[in-house]
Amino acid sequence: MFPSICSLFFAVLLGLNGVFAAPTDEFDPNAAPLSPVARNILKRSVPAAPRYVVYSDAFTSETNPAPAPSAISGWTVFNLAFLTTFNADNYGIWVSLTDAERAAVKAEYAAAGIKLCVSAFGSTEEPTNAGLDPVSLANTVAAAVIQFDLDGVDVDYEDFDAFNRKDGSAEAWLISFTTQLRQTLPVGEYIVTHAPVAPWFISELYNGRGYTYVDQQVGDLIDWYNVQFYNQGVTEYTTCTGLLTQSSSTWPKSSVFEIAARGVPLDKIVIGKPAAANDASNGQMSTSLLASCAAQAVSMGWNAGIMAWQYPDASSAWIQAVRVGLNGASPGPTTTIGSTTVVTTTTSTSLPSPTTGSCANMAPWSTGVAYSEGVFVTFNGFLWEANQWNFNETPGGPSGAWTQLFAC
Repeated sequence: MFPSICSLFFAVLLGLNGVFAAPTDEFDPNAAPLSPVARNILKRSVPAAPRYVVYSDAFTSETNPAPAPSAISGWTVFNLAFLTTFNADNYGIWVSLTDAERAAVKAEYAAAGIKLCVSAFGSTEEPTNAGLDPVSLANTVAAAVIQFDLDGVDVDYEDFDAFNRKDGSAEAWLISFTTQLRQTLPVGEYIVTHAPVAPWFISELYNGRGYTYVDQQVGDLIDWYNVQFYNQGVTEYTTCTGLLTQSSSTWPKSSVFEIAARGVPLDKIVIGKPAAANDASNGQMSTSLLASCAAQAVSMGWNAGIMAWQYPDASSAWIQAVRVGLNGASPGPTTTIGSTTVVTTTTSTSLPSPTTGSCANMAPWSTGVAYSEGVFVTFNGFLWEANQWNFNETPGGPSGAWTQLFAC
């Protein structure tokens, strides 16, 4: 089965000419080196948070699967679905366009500040179960991104059978695949994201692994996670509490801030939701409720962004309504320590700069408060500084989320 599937993938998937692109100064000894300024420009090609990501799998056009930028105003990343063994749906139409047609679309998107990417796999593909080699497949996918003039790839890995075996094979496959992708799609020059379902971050369900382990191993190679907070049960992730701070006992500690407490960077946890009732089995939220939840999350230090499945239900009007929650909400109180401004939570107190040896005016640590990196508190007679976002993590506790500075 493996040889036939692989040959199908490599022969039918893309029709590639086998030519790979790469950063010129690293792979072409005769090319002029990139200047620091040029490298900074390249790095800015990957959108900073917040990101607004929409997928497009539903049929929209026989001639151009990428809608006019005016039709998707408010979105900053448009993911064509899917790059599969049979060039499925809108991605299949994209690769059928001429180079000139694709270049014209890309120019319009670039002018509008919208990145055009491809989403790989989806629910119909099980690459680990099928025995596909992650290194070879990553090379093929990366080549497709380059040949067909895309800004990056979203890894929508949905091999549930592999994950449910709990033997580490899914995680190992993802780690190898992601590592190899970055050999040809360097960090800062191409977007590489993953789209896991939220429960996959519950490491205790996967013998200490799951997506938390993937993040530990290759998180620095992944720009952000388009986390699917849907299709996990009728009542799962459908309230602000369940979505943000306390998921249900069915999928414990898999809300946004609980995933962050597992060590996943908070600014990489993009909240994914279906745009309409027919876009998913469950997990839907109204735009007003999602905007309200986003505003709460912003006040607690989150600003990663929103993902939706899928266009055209996830229209410009849809995302503009949700973005009110991120645009209209102010971050929590801030304190400036030296030249660094840190954001605390709305339940924290705005803190002055600490004086060495003195804890005057420093707020005591409290339960039930989410603390951002850089916040100062007093606890047990010492001044402590948060070295990462944390929630209900006692200073001096096993999580190591706090650094002891000096005695008060």
